[in-house]
Amino acid sequence: MLYWLAEQLHFSGVLNLIRYLTFRAGAAIVTALVVGLIIGPKLIGWLRVRQGKGQPIRTDGPQTHLAKRGTPTMGGLMILTALMVSVLLWMNIASIYIWACLIVTLGFGAIGFMDDYDKVTKASHKGLSARMRLLAEFAIAGLATWLIVSRNGTLLYLPFWSGGALDLSYAYYIFGAFVIVAFGNAVNLTDGLDGLASMPVIIACMAFMAFAYLVGRADYAAYLGIPHVPGAGDLIILCGAIIGACLAFLWFNAPPAAVFMGDTGSLALGGTIGVIAVATHHEIVLAVVGGLFVVEALSVVIQVFYYKRTGKRVFRMAPIHHHFEQLGWPETTVVIRFWIVSFVLALAGLATLKLR
Repeated sequence: MLYWLAEQLHFSGVLNLIRYLTFRAGAAIVTALVVGLIIGPKLIGWLRVRQGKGQPIRTDGPQTHLAKRGTPTMGGLMILTALMVSVLLWMNIASIYIWACLIVTLGFGAIGFMDDYDKVTKASHKGLSARMRLLAEFAIAGLATWLIVSRNGTLLYLPFWSGGALDLSYAYYIFGAFVIVAFGNAVNLTDGLDGLASMPVIIACMAFMAFAYLVGRADYAAYLGIPHVPGAGDLIILCGAIIGACLAFLWFNAPPAAVFMGDTGSLALGGTIGVIAVATHHEIVLAVVGGLFVVEALSVVIQVFYYKRTGKRVFRMAPIHHHFEQLGWPETTVVIRFWIVSFVLALAGLATLKLR
């Protein structure tokens, strides 16, 4: 909104900084961080009163988690509020890529909210059915993919191969929607320990700030041999807002957590990062940068598949972060080591910019 005002009113002097993309990205981080820190205490207090017993805790999980009983969930509302205020304030309202991302952010957030609400209000604590969730997610992701394809086309660019691309044609709509839905649920599965999901999300967004900026610049894209996506640079505003909002949430989610993110936040954040990857033509690199989330999701798939076939478990408990807890690792040890892994994978993803 401020960028539009700057263009319409021809801001000059110090106010002309609003026209600079990098300035608005930094301002988006600060804005989301400040908004999150301001609304956090009141929102947590309101959630605690409204939810009573708070987030249901699995009795078959690590026994140390039983002490978390009563902690309110739906903390993703804090993230989404801070994120939306920041993005709407600093975005270029003409950017189709940011609007496509916000459709997923709000849509997946709404799905997560309904699931969280069912879990804390109904005796069964089951939430929405998996089929209903997936149908809604694919419908929203399909719409976002259609918007992006209208500008980007249907080429799938391959890392490690300068100029290498495959034209998936209509299959790209399915592929793009799958990337968005899969990553949204991967982040959702990772959100099982205090601070475990939020920091890797921040790290992934820092990497995609670089990707979005570089693909949005014709000169840098040509030099690096990556696809040029006009207007994709605006996505660094969204990445910055996510970083600021997650930092604010981490302030309250650090052990011992005062609030949980819930599906409201994790599903929305994962889906949004998936859209950013599709918009910047870095869908495959997303599997590297977000490798931690991929492994978490695969651990669940492997566990369920193997158990149904043999009646035995591959891991002591899935997702895999619980496996390490069952091995005796303290929760904070698991979280910090997973942060380190996430950071290393982000660096590996960034390295693909030169390995072509």
